[in-house]
Amino acid sequence: MNFLDDTIAAISTPPGEGGIGIVRCSGKDAITITDQFFFSPKGKKLGDAKSHTIIYGFIVDPKTGEKIDEVLVSIMRAPMTYTKEDVVEINCHGGMLPVRKTLQLCLKGGARLAEPGEFTKRAFLNGRIDLSQAEAVIDIIRAKTEQAEKLALQQLDGSLSAKITEFIDRAINICAHIEACIDFSEDEIDTMTKDEMAMSMQTLKDELMMLAQSYDHGRLFREGVSAAIVGKPNVGKSSLLNALLQKDRAIVTEMPGTTRDVIEDCLNINGLPLIIMDTAGIRETHDLAEMEGVKRSLKAIDSADIVLAVMDASRPFDEADKEVIERVKDKRAVIIINKSDIKSPDFTFSSPDFSPCPVVNVSALKGDGLDELKNAVYSLCISPCARCSPPRCSPEGVLITNIRHRLSIEKAAISLGIAIEDFEHDKPLEVIAISLMESLDSLGEIKGTVSTEDILNKIFSEFCIGK
Repeated sequence: MNFLDDTIAAISTPPGEGGIGIVRCSGKDAITITDQFFFSPKGKKLGDAKSHTIIYGFIVDPKTGEKIDEVLVSIMRAPMTYTKEDVVEINCHGGMLPVRKTLQLCLKGGARLAEPGEFTKRAFLNGRIDLSQAEAVIDIIRAKTEQAEKLALQQLDGSLSAKITEFIDRAINICAHIEACIDFSEDEIDTMTKDEMAMSMQTLKDELMMLAQSYDHGRLFREGVSAAIVGKPNVGKSSLLNALLQKDRAIVTEMPGTTRDVIEDCLNINGLPLIIMDTAGIRETHDLAEMEGVKRSLKAIDSADIVLAVMDASRPFDEADKEVIERVKDKRAVIIINKSDIKSPDFTFSSPDFSPCPVVNVSALKGDGLDELKNAVYSLCISPCARCSPPRCSPEGVLITNIRHRLSIEKAAISLGIAIEDFEHDKPLEVIAISLMESLDSLGEIKGTVSTEDILNKIFSEFCIGK
């Protein structure tokens, strides 16, 4: 359980050796606690320091007088800090020993070890950021590409919060008119007409659903897209993986069946994180290890967001290739004609056989066609193929990247839909008002104005200690 009156401390830099290791302390006693073991050659006391200043000195064990490290201490006084509390950051040398010893002195001095995400949780509880902005912090930390980081920064800056606030204000306005009609039904007051109320609710519901549907696009940048490279043995799947990654990630030999397991790595395609998997060649085999590899290949096809089906242009298009095509025909796929630089006249595959998915000619060995392949993959992910529903644009360019936000927005839209239906059937205004309040509560969950301890604990448990 968290106590806001506690002063908390933790190491805020990754474990291991580095140039700098930071111990962060936050709370009403942060400066007093640190002053117990900080020594300034010029006799300066941290308690006398102005806010947002840095003081040079040493960490000294007050019991033994032993110097622990030479440090720079940053003093930041409430409320202009990350947590809106007094914050001290002790910049040590980056070895684990001085950082751990400094943390131990903080804990001995009266601080409590911070829980995962507790600094950010305090920023939320103290009103510096709302819940959606707090979630953006972990998205920035985990961002694999510049585009993912950009989306997280927009959310941290409050773009989503501003849009949700607008929706809440509009819903409150509708509620106010309905409540006025309930409370002053016999008086002549200036309220929306029935048609105006119905139109306002329907417009709000439509915009909520459009924003919720933007998650299908936004999640790709937050979570990444899984892509399975599949094909019969020896078509160049591993060579293609190595060429895309520009490193020798997979073993390449002329012997069929070299790849026995799924090999996974991450690739950045125009800001889109692509989790790319090289799989075992799909074929009939009696080798137990290879049989397991084939099973895992088929499982990868089922679980992947998209499939890169590789054909070997130097050999005739045969039944094994047809089997691969058959297995991926219901998936979003890119057909890759590898070894196109040494194409055989007997290779007769044509794109209409697998329309409307794109077909790209490449040479993994020479690197030809890789840019075209990346563009085809990106287009397939961002603009769904003809068999899928068309992409939806979110209001004002705001994208939902978090499933919690999508579910809350959908709940709000569902409650609005119930209110609209009740309105059309002339249900009592009191009943309609209940559905509208449920919609408001769902929107409030996104910003944290309506939240439970379970929701908060789940969100902040995903953070690392020290953030």
